[in-house]
Amino acid sequence: MQVTLKLYAWLTDFLPPEARKNNRISLQLLDGATITEVLQQQLLPAQHCHLVLVNGTFVPPSARATHPLKDGDVLAIWPPVAGG
Repeated sequence: MQVTLKLYAWLTDFLPPEARKNNRISLQLLDGATITEVLQQQLLPAQHCHLVLVNGTFVPPSARATHPLKDGDVLAIWPPVAGG
C-alpha cells in the first residue's frame, strides 16, 4: 500500500534532501502497517512526534501502535512547538 508521510518543522530533517522542499514522501508499506511502525522505519524519535494526524484526524500516542494505516492515507507529524 502507498501512504504519504508529511513532516513539519525540524522533523523535515528526517526526510531525504530532495523531499524537504515539499516536506513529504511517498512510502510503500505492508498492508496494515501502524503509525509506530512508520516512525520506527523512518527513524523518527517517537517522543518528538507530538501532533500526529491521519487524513486530518488526531491519533493520540496511546493508539499509534495499533492504528492501522490504509492505502492512500496521509500521515502528518509535527514536533512540540513553543511560542512567545
